[in-house]
Amino acid sequence: MNHKGKKGWIFLILCPPLIFLGVTWIVMSLWNCLLPDILGVKSVTYWQAMGILILCKILFGGFHFGKGMKDFKERKMREKMMNLSPEEREKFKEVWKNRCEGSFFNRNKRTNE
Repeated sequence: MNHKGKKGWIFLILCPPLIFLGVTWIVMSLWNCLLPDILGVKSVTYWQAMGILILCKILFGGFHFGKGMKDFKERKMREKMMNLSPEEREKFKEVWKNRCEGSFFNRNKRTNE
C-alpha cells in the first residue's frame, strides 16, 4: 500500500493553520515591540493580535477564495464575446456605454456643459 499520498493530505491540512498561527505570533510581536513606543498604545495578547489580523484581512485584503471561479467567469464571458457578430458587439458596447454614462466620474462633465 502506498502511504505517500496520505502524508501529502496531512501536510495540506496542517500547514495553513500552522502558518496562520505563526503569522499571528509575528503580528503580536511586531505590535508589542513597535507600537507601544511609537504611538503609546497598549500591548496586545495573542488572541487580540489574531483579531487584528483577521480584521485587517477583511477590511484591506479580502480572502480571495473565489479566484478560480473569477477566472472561469472571465473566460466564459470572453468566449461569449468572441461568438458575437460585429453588429451584436457594437450593440453590446452601446448598451454598456449608456449604462455607464451616469456614473460618478461622468456626473461633473454633464453638469458643467
